[in-house]
Amino acid sequence: MNADSDPIAIVGAGSWGTALAIQFARAGRETLLWGHPPDELAELERDRVNERYLPGARFPDKLLIERNLSRALVRARDVLIAVPSHAFREVLKRIKPLLAPGARVAWASKGFELESGKLLHGVAAEVLGDELPLAVLSGPTFAKEVGAGLPTAMTVASTDERFAADLAASISSQQFRAYTTTDVTGVEVGGAVKNVLAIGAGISDGLGFGANTRVALITRG
Repeated sequence: MNADSDPIAIVGAGSWGTALAIQFARAGRETLLWGHPPDELAELERDRVNERYLPGARFPDKLLIERNLSRALVRARDVLIAVPSHAFREVLKRIKPLLAPGARVAWASKGFELESGKLLHGVAAEVLGDELPLAVLSGPTFAKEVGAGLPTAMTVASTDERFAADLAASISSQQFRAYTTTDVTGVEVGGAVKNVLAIGAGISDGLGFGANTRVALITRG
């Protein structure tokens, strides 16, 4: 089965979910974007832009707003979750009974689960089971730049190499490159700690410590 022939459903219509939906659609894959509340989805459907979270980034024709979550999930082979890490477990519980047969689940959420300290792939395996193909999308990316179509690279990590390759192929375009790896833990840890290092680097810059200190923080942090 060619993944590109099936829609991908994206759960979460904030800045990152919207940016990824735009990129999948821009790369040619039919993309179903769901979020809440319903009145905000109605605005996205009408205006074809997410002015609240990603102003100015127009929706490609292949990006469709789906107000009904179950309808989005039953149509999609692949599901991508783009919600804050504190909401990740509850979203998994909500989508689990709605997934289509043969579904594959990925996420672009970053961080650790606050209560358990688990990485998100551990949470996903606990809620969805080990049999379902799982993947994480992560990288040094900003939603605004992805939405604007600026050159970007990111990583798709999964122990299911076919799933990773399918996702990477369907999101990649002339200005966007996705690389694959089986190192799910490494990618998730990197995604979780990078913002901590970025804050530290910003504090260092603000104190006037210079490039040497910034590089030391990044390489040894």
